[in-house]
Amino acid sequence: MMKLWSCIRKELLLLFRDLTGLLVIFLMPLALVVVVTLIQENAMRSMGETKTRVLFLDMDGDTVGLQIGQTLKKSSSLEMVEKTAGKNADMETAKRAVAKGDIQFAVIVPAGTTKAFMKKARLSVESSILTDESKGKAREGTAGETAPSLVVYFDPALTETVRSNVASLLEKAIIGMETNEKMKIFSGMLPARMEKVAKKAMGGFWSEENKKLIPRARIEWDDATIMTVREEVAQYGKSVKLPDAVQQNVPAWTLFGMFFIVVPLAGSLIRERQSGMLLRLFAMPVTHLTIITGKVISYVIICMCQLVLIMAAGMFLLPLLGTHVLDIGSSPASILIITISAALAASGYGILLGTVARTYEQASMFGAVSVVICAALGGFMVPVHIMPKVMQSISVFSPLSWGLRAFLEVFVRGGGIGSVLPYVALLLIFFLTTTLAAWFYIYRKGWIRTN
Repeated sequence: MMKLWSCIRKELLLLFRDLTGLLVIFLMPLALVVVVTLIQENAMRSMGETKTRVLFLDMDGDTVGLQIGQTLKKSSSLEMVEKTAGKNADMETAKRAVAKGDIQFAVIVPAGTTKAFMKKARLSVESSILTDESKGKAREGTAGETAPSLVVYFDPALTETVRSNVASLLEKAIIGMETNEKMKIFSGMLPARMEKVAKKAMGGFWSEENKKLIPRARIEWDDATIMTVREEVAQYGKSVKLPDAVQQNVPAWTLFGMFFIVVPLAGSLIRERQSGMLLRLFAMPVTHLTIITGKVISYVIICMCQLVLIMAAGMFLLPLLGTHVLDIGSSPASILIITISAALAASGYGILLGTVARTYEQASMFGAVSVVICAALGGFMVPVHIMPKVMQSISVFSPLSWGLRAFLEVFVRGGGIGSVLPYVALLLIFFLTTTLAAWFYIYRKGWIRTN
């Protein structure tokens, strides 16, 4: 046991003497967590919490304009304005304001829209219930007429999601107005149509008493909701915390920092190999397994310190900068198991890289680039579900993806030890595979000699 502790102490002393390396190991992932979380937090708010400004210009002043205005006011995601630079807007000033980015989009109801709208609605109903001869006359009377339309100017910088949401909101309002107007016209025309049909069926014998037998229809829609959409979060536990930038980025960039220890770990092995120290260590009365285990345990301790530092930042520093507080879930034991497994996987990869690479430059370049690639494949920068199918298939082989999915099981979905075991098993298999491959390479090269 003392021999193992001596190996661990030796590795930690070498690490703590390299202050620049320690700053990279601890401050780089911390800076990434803070910067990326703040950026994504503001991006999420711009799509949800922050209201989008809309300039509403009602040049119609009638039913359609009033209904559209009420729809925009009721939307919780929109902030309606009617002036630009303190002045009443017209179509040109509205277009310029949107083009400059002062307003995200403008909705303009042209003059005469209500009149044209009601005329089109009446002709539509008439063409549905009139005789073929009357339909032909109605169509002749509307030949060359175009349907009235709203004018909507969008800022080119707006995302497609925001544009689609606004367009859907306006289309829904138009459909509601169209339905109500058609039903109102239909309820007024139905009695006359029924009277005409009945009179024809009775051979012209029609009296005032017969007219009283036809009920006067009055069909109107109310605004009562008959069905709603209830949104709920699918999760294992009972936590009410919803996924946000903090819950995503703190575990993600913690893993990124853990796997970046492959650079100093591989560099340590290369320096010891080039200086002959590795052969001297293997020649000492200490088992080779003890020497490698000492290195692994030392870097696992460093990874645990990284986790504590970044978790503390998520719980205390980030809320001071305006984000949500990190919720670590209800299973701290799961977090500990995931962290140890990920640290072992990163250490195994560092040992393999340190044995295969010939120079420190090769190890540092390949190690850094490979970790970044694995992070990108793991969904750190772009969610996996929006990647191309080929990239989604490749992402399942990224060890950082396994670690992130395990953390999200606990942080976001409320899972426990049972739900993270498959990902922990994959990380441990990766550690064993890389370590055995490094051991086999060392034996092939003859660096280990029997005492």
